[in-house]
Amino acid sequence: MSSVIKFNGAEEEELRTYVHSNIQVLRHHLYEYEKGIRNLVLHTTSIHLKNEIISLLEKRNVDYLIRQTSGSKINVFFGDERCIEIIRRIGNKCLSDYTDEEDFILGIMLGYDRLQQCDRYITRKNKSNQIKILL
Repeated sequence: MSSVIKFNGAEEEELRTYVHSNIQVLRHHLYEYEKGIRNLVLHTTSIHLKNEIISLLEKRNVDYLIRQTSGSKINVFFGDERCIEIIRRIGNKCLSDYTDEEDFILGIMLGYDRLQQCDRYITRKNKSNQIKILL
């Protein structure tokens, strides 16, 4: 009879698959950054991978900033030092707490479609203006 290791309800094989997949996605984002496809990457992952991710980014000499989200998750921003500096200046707050302008800037830096970001910004501003009118 073999013993099964469980962590937060997940079995060992599931954990290996999760870690491998997560690191593969991170490596793909890193590849896109190094090839100039992206200037900034946002990678959300388990806090348990933090040290491995830091080691990988530092080995490749890539600027990064890590922000805690929920209890077991982190947001890893990495890429061009100017983009990282902007994220740093926005401050240590939850992405859902970003102002409309901060959200717009982040979306553009992450390489999201510019027109979709414009639509998103207009929608967010319209909603916040409606709330002000109701108050």
